[in-house]
Amino acid sequence: MTYFPEIAAPIPYEGPESDNPLAFRYYDADQMVGGKTMSQHLRFAVAYWHTMKGTGQDPFGGPVYQRPWNHGSSPMDQAENTLNAAFEFLTKLGVDFYCFHDRDMAPEGDTFAQSVDNLQTMVAKAKKLQQETGKKLLWGTANLFGHRRYIHGAATNPDPHVFACAALQVKHALEATLELGGENYVFWGGREGYETLLNTDLKREREQLARFFHMAVDHAKKIGFSGQFLIEPKPKEPTKHQYDFDSATVIGFLREFDLLDHFKLNIEANHATLAAHSFEHDLTTAAAAGVLGSIDANMGDLLLGWDTDQFPTDVNSMTRAMLVLLASGGFTSGGLNFDAHVRRASLDTLDLFYAHIDGMDTFARALLAAHAIIEDGRIPEFTAQRYAGWDKDLGASILAGKESLDSLATWILDKDEPQVPSGRQEYLERILNFFI
Repeated sequence: MTYFPEIAAPIPYEGPESDNPLAFRYYDADQMVGGKTMSQHLRFAVAYWHTMKGTGQDPFGGPVYQRPWNHGSSPMDQAENTLNAAFEFLTKLGVDFYCFHDRDMAPEGDTFAQSVDNLQTMVAKAKKLQQETGKKLLWGTANLFGHRRYIHGAATNPDPHVFACAALQVKHALEATLELGGENYVFWGGREGYETLLNTDLKREREQLARFFHMAVDHAKKIGFSGQFLIEPKPKEPTKHQYDFDSATVIGFLREFDLLDHFKLNIEANHATLAAHSFEHDLTTAAAAGVLGSIDANMGDLLLGWDTDQFPTDVNSMTRAMLVLLASGGFTSGGLNFDAHVRRASLDTLDLFYAHIDGMDTFARALLAAHAIIEDGRIPEFTAQRYAGWDKDLGASILAGKESLDSLATWILDKDEPQVPSGRQEYLERILNFFI
């Protein structure tokens, strides 16, 4: 069965002059940008849960989409239809990677054993489709937030019985990721946090979470999984106080519990803004600590206080993000996963193509602009000159640990007031906009 009959062939690149909404204007997969192709720089991935399993449900209304693959005589038949539709979508869109939660690909069974069997059955089918199409798994993960048992958290749950349920899911999701050649494994702590301290032992819960991560690291070594572990910071929704609030919080947690060597971060734009940061702030914080691993590509609505997961269309914001990514050396195992869904009223399957194409074009434009800004050199040079004093004389001596409060107090006594230069923010924004 063909699930997207409107699309006969992979979405073409037609260039900036094209007015075809089903063609790329900026994303040319094979175009060289600074020594790598666009596809190598951007490593786009489709989010299985939003694109294939999204229903359009929101806090005020139930499912509205009527997808042709959401039919079957059993949950497993429906899962296989969805898998086939997913690979057709990947092929026609021209995207190399996808990402999934265990429960996206395989339905929950009546027993734990049946849930495991369902996942193993669907993984075998996905592996066959990967071999036939050349598509790859960017990362896998486990849904440790959707089921009723996880109301009070998964690894941070006050009941070790629930902790064991989460361990079962992660064990098999990690093994599924290995079987499918996944390059990363992500932890998103959807309910790893608390609502009130009146019933919460915060210290104990954070220690439980750290122990859970160490168990995952140990199991990866045992089964031979050499991919990258990622943690995805999220500040709120559904839990009021999340233990993975933002990049800085997660980095501090990893350092505290001796996990920093094993994890990097998967940064989401909408999560950063919910934490009252810019997207580039959380990316820069992760990059500065050497733990920028992957990106969930989306954006939020600043007029709404929840995770709207919209497709990225803000070229200015994404250019700033690409400047951070390029300066940090680019992706190794990570990529740009479209953790985004079409709006509730966008009912047609064709809307899935419009959304992804526009998101991919947005990042392609951002890549070209960021590369041009770096090649132009004015913004990087301005920043370098702004801190030049720290590379020589007094600044270098301070950073080398050769100075003290006493020595600096003595040094400054016979000096004039320091000159205060302009930060020239508007000038730098003007340059950035030249290239956008």
